[in-house]
Amino acid sequence: MLKIVAVTACPTGIAHTYMAAEMLEKAGKKLGVKVIVETNGAIGVENRLKSHDIEEAVAVIVAADAKVEMKRFQGKPLIEVSVTQGIKNANQLIEDAIQNKYKIYSDPSK
Repeated sequence: MLKIVAVTACPTGIAHTYMAAEMLEKAGKKLGVKVIVETNGAIGVENRLKSHDIEEAVAVIVAADAKVEMKRFQGKPLIEVSVTQGIKNANQLIEDAIQNKYKIYSDPSK
């Protein structure tokens, strides 16, 4: 089974963070993809992505309107969108990941 990792975050970290996580997980299930989501919400980081999950993932989705630790995604196909896009376009984000439409992330600080 394909695996995608995602991070959702919003400045207030309440509803949108968790709504985006839920929509991405549901879209993955519908499309036969395992989606593991780290949420950066009001109570901090939950479900922190493990390095082996990042390594095994075919793509990374960052649906966030708040700062996210990005260095760990070096060399992975990645898309960065607003948390709202993570809610509204979850199916399309997962489909694009499956079809390898994301650019490889390169950490600008390197």
